[in-house]
Amino acid sequence: MGLASAFAITSLPAAYAAPSGTAVIAEVYGGGGNSGATLVRDFVELGNAGSAAYDLSGYSVQYLPGSPSASSQWQVTALSGALAPGGRFLVAEGAGTGGTTAPPEPDATGSIAMSATSGTIALVSGTAALTCKTAADCAADSRIVDLVGYGSAVVREGSGPAAGASNTASVARSSGLTDTDDNAGDFAAQTPSPVNSAGETPGSGDGDGDGDGDGDGDGDPSTPGTVRVRDIQGTTRVSPLDGRTVTRVPGVVTGVRTSGSKGYWIQDPEADADPRTSEGVFVYTGSADPAVAVGDSVLVSGKVSEYYPSSTSQSVTEITAPTVTVLSGGNPLPAPVTLDPASVPAGYAPTAGGGSIDALALEPGVYAQDFYESAEGMRVTFADARVVGATTAYDELWVTVKPNESPSARGGTLYSSYDQPNTGRLKVMSLDTAAAFPVANVGDVLSGTTTGPLDYSTYGGYNVQATQLGTRVDKKLKREVTRRAKGGELAVATYNVENLDALDDQGKFDRLAEGVAVSLSSPDIVALEEIQDDNGAVNDGTVTSEATLKRFTDAIRAAGGPRYQWRYIAPANNQDGGEPGGNIRQVFLFNPKRVSFTDRPGGDATTATGVVKTRKGARLTASPGRIDPANSAWGSSRKPLVGEFVFHGETVFVIANHFASKGGDQPLHGRYQPPARSSETQRQAQAVAVNTFVKSLLAADKKAKAVVLGDLNDFEFSPTVAALTAGKVLKPLISTLPATQRYTYVFDGNAQTLDHILTSPAVTRFDYDVVHINAEFADQASDHDPQIVRIDVDGCR
Repeated sequence: MGLASAFAITSLPAAYAAPSGTAVIAEVYGGGGNSGATLVRDFVELGNAGSAAYDLSGYSVQYLPGSPSASSQWQVTALSGALAPGGRFLVAEGAGTGGTTAPPEPDATGSIAMSATSGTIALVSGTAALTCKTAADCAADSRIVDLVGYGSAVVREGSGPAAGASNTASVARSSGLTDTDDNAGDFAAQTPSPVNSAGETPGSGDGDGDGDGDGDGDGDPSTPGTVRVRDIQGTTRVSPLDGRTVTRVPGVVTGVRTSGSKGYWIQDPEADADPRTSEGVFVYTGSADPAVAVGDSVLVSGKVSEYYPSSTSQSVTEITAPTVTVLSGGNPLPAPVTLDPASVPAGYAPTAGGGSIDALALEPGVYAQDFYESAEGMRVTFADARVVGATTAYDELWVTVKPNESPSARGGTLYSSYDQPNTGRLKVMSLDTAAAFPVANVGDVLSGTTTGPLDYSTYGGYNVQATQLGTRVDKKLKREVTRRAKGGELAVATYNVENLDALDDQGKFDRLAEGVAVSLSSPDIVALEEIQDDNGAVNDGTVTSEATLKRFTDAIRAAGGPRYQWRYIAPANNQDGGEPGGNIRQVFLFNPKRVSFTDRPGGDATTATGVVKTRKGARLTASPGRIDPANSAWGSSRKPLVGEFVFHGETVFVIANHFASKGGDQPLHGRYQPPARSSETQRQAQAVAVNTFVKSLLAADKKAKAVVLGDLNDFEFSPTVAALTAGKVLKPLISTLPATQRYTYVFDGNAQTLDHILTSPAVTRFDYDVVHINAEFADQASDHDPQIVRIDVDGCR
């Protein structure tokens, strides 16, 4: 195809551009390293038919499969330097396990595993990946300088693709560097004959590093092979050598893991200039203890494999079934990559329209996920990082390497929109299993330097496997205590007590009870989520929660709280989701000395409560009752519990919710971008059902005082909350807090709002508080923070 700056030739068909008289693609070979091949690598050779040097700085060679699918992406190899007049320029691409001869020293090196028989190569002015996938669309892209489709390639120039490519044959221009924009006519099959800018051919230069041209060091176990770690990692998330065997890959051991997924990381101390290609890789030894130590200089042979921790996660590039030769010990480790605000980009991840980003060329200067992928397996380091996710039972915590990114009021990192997942978050684990892992809360600091290989897992994404761990500085985070309600205020709270059942140890009951009696200052009404039946996960048909609630209310009384009474609707066995056999449900606790409950019979697991209009306003047909339990929105999920309370002579309706979980959603850090949130569909339907019920209350009495609360499992900016508040029938109280205080839960270092209290328009005077006692602490009674609203009922008349 013609130069981007060339004038259009109007007599040519629209699908063609002007032929090039200068830089062209001279030869293409994708069979390198395959069965029967002589050469060990694929290559693209460029030529300059002009009389002046052609500057390739900022240019690229790009490859597209011959029959691209919707998810196929152009792969990119960046170029630099210049094409001499009449000269050649050799771009080495993916290496295979076959062949005996290395090409001459390349002028540029990529890692694209090209097909031997069908594909498209483009010379492009720029390094951004092309997006065209048809001949016509590519012809219209002015960045394409020249293009060659071979085999059965859909994207090609002219009457058809170049023919005859195979494991043993390249396609090369048959009349010098003449370009007529007809691949079928311009190219013919021939024996691969790569030439570099120095005019060297295979065997004429020292292309493989050992002087004999065979690329494998003649089997000498102390001589590195031709493949380096960067060739394995490539410029995308998936190795161009995936599934192939590599021999004697050199590196220095930077970390050893002796538990769980055993293995070690090696890193090439001689890095290339391409920021996209990682110099580190994990060597997986399976159940065998690694026979290496940090600082060993090694040669590793084995099979390259892409390990996907889950079906939606990104992959980890590994060398599996390894054999290793230790050349020496005690070697200096390669300098680590610094993680800080200057190095980690503001963009989170590239998008593929919901598809896989595996094949996209990495852009480590644009996206944080690409930046981390470009350092996968390499040593990384950060200093004095703030903890944004407390230490877990699995000895892991979350930090941010961007201290000014979305800070919360108490030291966390706020998650405030789908398109801002916070790029500075990283999970930290330790490879030193003998040393105690720091027990840190949100806001604490890992002081000093933390260094280690960068890994990836399905639980949280990229993580630092620390060989050197900073020291915890305790910032004295305190659990909050909310104020006690005044005499004329009705205090209503919600608290997810995390699968509480009568078989739990007394310590759990006491901690949760302290939260109610002390931290929440004994609210008048408490909506509880995740109260299980009396024998928890024992799946024997038990559905009552009397023993569980007796133990809990006794513990609250012992902690200084009131003697609460309770109301609930027992679910049908195994119909409300949650832990199998657990039969979780919502429960109302209430202090009968402050508030009365209006009991109306008729409510059960399958009967819906309704609303009737009376001279005194709205009332429920059953109290307690359930909202529309036959609605498919509540399939395998908790049905809302509705109760009618009276405080200071005023009726208040309370609706306790526990919407469907986020299980099944694709992770923020996964390979599908943007991630699908499939679980939202059910929660939106649940929100519509609750919204409809509130509208029926307001239709019966526009001044009805309603409090909708509970674990909605969705964010304040979500479509779920939008559906719940539609028509302005409910006000989300989380939006009344300062932005830095809007969170009830911490997940993967993101402080976020999953629990909510909302009120009807008649509730005009209130005081709302999220009481932070759990989510930010390593020692938790529950993984959720409770919250409370104090309503001035008299003032709302």
